[in-house]
Amino acid sequence: MNYLETLNENNFTHALNVLATKDPDLDYILNTFGLPPLWMREPGFATLIQIILEQQVSLASAKAVFERLQAKISPITPEKFFQLDHTELKTIGFSRQKAIYGRLLAESIIAGQLDLDILNTMDDEDVRSVLKKLKGIGDWTVDIYLLMALRRPDALPKGDLGLILAIQKVKKFAQRPTPQEIESIAENWRPWRAVATRLLWHYYLSERSLR
Repeated sequence: MNYLETLNENNFTHALNVLATKDPDLDYILNTFGLPPLWMREPGFATLIQIILEQQVSLASAKAVFERLQAKISPITPEKFFQLDHTELKTIGFSRQKAIYGRLLAESIIAGQLDLDILNTMDDEDVRSVLKKLKGIGDWTVDIYLLMALRRPDALPKGDLGLILAIQKVKKFAQRPTPQEIESIAENWRPWRAVATRLLWHYYLSERSLR
């Protein structure tokens, strides 16, 4: 499979069927909860800002801040974002750290040091190498961008809490699996680890809604 292949409705359904034959726990999720959404986002600056906002907070609180940002500047471009000072960003709901991360990201794009469009032509590890040069962007942020914005089929956000909790529950582990353990489990899901992740997120959200 070409590493630049992106997920779409056709290969997503195919991948789910392949995963169901490889892993009985994934087969159980598929049969019990049905097809997961093909969650995706538009690649670009705004999505990276949204993912930065989602670092170590609930999706609901990050969404609220992102929507306030959208109300303040639309479209969300590096130039418009960089014009907001720290006080304005704090009023919107940015922490001091995330305001710094966002401004550094905007500045690097404005200065021509980072071209997000070029990421579409790079393999996953080169994307990781480029983005992690920026302060505030670590593996989780890169993994979510690869998975949702670039729609790479084998991206695995092994440090994602929702994924960790879903694997713990469906695999009946007494303890939360470590990122290293998740990587080992996920070897069986290659080259569709991003599809398995969506299926496990679907399980996690569906289980929570039943409580």
